[in-house]
Amino acid sequence: MNIKFTKMHGAGNDYIYVNTMHYPIDNPEDLAVEWSKPHTGIGSDGLVLIGNSEAADFSMRIFNADGSEARMCGNASRCIGKYLYEEGLTSKTNITLETLSGIKTLKLHLTPDNHVDEVTVDMGTPENIHPVQLGEGYEYNEGIAVSMGNPHLVIFVDDVAKIDIARIGSRLERHPLFPDRVNVEFAQITSEGKIRMRVWERGSGITLACGTGACATAVAAAYSGKCGRSSQIKMDGGTLHIEWSSSDGHVYMTGPAVRVFDGEITVSC
Repeated sequence: MNIKFTKMHGAGNDYIYVNTMHYPIDNPEDLAVEWSKPHTGIGSDGLVLIGNSEAADFSMRIFNADGSEARMCGNASRCIGKYLYEEGLTSKTNITLETLSGIKTLKLHLTPDNHVDEVTVDMGTPENIHPVQLGEGYEYNEGIAVSMGNPHLVIFVDDVAKIDIARIGSRLERHPLFPDRVNVEFAQITSEGKIRMRVWERGSGITLACGTGACATAVAAAYSGKCGRSSQIKMDGGTLHIEWSSSDGHVYMTGPAVRVFDGEITVSC
């Protein structure tokens, strides 16, 4: 069976997108592992399935490069908005998207030639915001836990460039405080409202960007008084604007969505 796919990225966070309304997939966990490999597969941070929904306009399922299923991905949701509009699957510029962490609303920003260059996602209300003590034997004693539909641990550092992300992040991902594992963000305040952040994503490792991680970092910075409720989060792959609204308590994420290429791959039935 031949399956058409689209490779897209949001701030460097790249995924393989398949429209399951045309190409049903029965084994996404296995395909996420196989296709995500950089040398023998397509190469990506994971696999995203776009589908129908009875509760929203469309649905999203996302599988990390290790085959585990994630509840939400901000960068992927922005790319889905671009895909749906530019493929003619919707004419809406405000789209509802069903995810495992609830229904998200995508606001598309169009260019004069009617293409989508940026998307604002209503990421909902952050939950379970609290300081955590990491205990003895770890390089950092404390961090701030934030749930953006998936769990995050934000650690503020003096110089994020000096952090051994692979070694420290992989260990903290499996910290006993987080039985389902955790995404780990290392953040440095560079100036008022600007934060440099690097991320270790559970199930994928080091990635160039993480949308929910950028949101968690902005929330943690505001919660701890390091920044206001509006932040520019600069990651290895690009910058996202995060607004933690004081009126409704929701987090709004705005950033780019880029189509890299389209392809077709053969899978055994």
